[in-house]
Amino acid sequence: MEDRQNLTIVTPSQWLADLVKQSFLKDYPVKVINNGINLDVFKPTESDFRTKHNLEDKKIILGVASVWEVRKGLDVFIELSKRLDDRYKIVLVGTNDEVDKKLPEGIISIHRTSNQKELAELYTAADVFFIPTREDNFPTVNMESLACGTPVLTFNTGGSPEMVDEATGVVLMNEDIASVEQAVISMCESGKYTKEACTERAKQYDSGLKYNEYLSLFENI
Repeated sequence: MEDRQNLTIVTPSQWLADLVKQSFLKDYPVKVINNGINLDVFKPTESDFRTKHNLEDKKIILGVASVWEVRKGLDVFIELSKRLDDRYKIVLVGTNDEVDKKLPEGIISIHRTSNQKELAELYTAADVFFIPTREDNFPTVNMESLACGTPVLTFNTGGSPEMVDEATGVVLMNEDIASVEQAVISMCESGKYTKEACTERAKQYDSGLKYNEYLSLFENI
């Protein structure tokens, strides 16, 4: 019979680690090693995005997903767009023709892009990154946004809240749309969330650092 005494379970979030401890795997040690990103790519990156879309005097609320659906909170963005006045502009990345048919005219739709530099430019241009996800583990997009200097607004879903603190984002405990609207306006107007605080927070998610954490784990098993 295979010896499993040296088995260590690694999870990318504390949320998932807590679930493992409640499962049939609870007798095994659990180690949290967050996912990482390339901070040489995801960093404050200036662009002409605001000028090109005539958004110089707007507050930009950005959403990014590989697949936009209810699970990712597309309906929340649609409802939010009805509440925000023309000082604000919602930009969604990762859309397609089918999603476009569901979007109000006021939302800027950018179809899927595999260009990471372009994505870094969009994160940098935004005032708030909003992730209304209803199912998630440890969303990479949160890390990418922080690394580009943009604070994160998230629902209390999975490990997403673990990625921000009081200086870099807001966690909403429910999906009340009035609370979403209030949080967006407050984050855009308060000046509390600085690029410096966000990029400093993102340093803990450097992919090289995470690689070394895995090496250390293997060396000590």
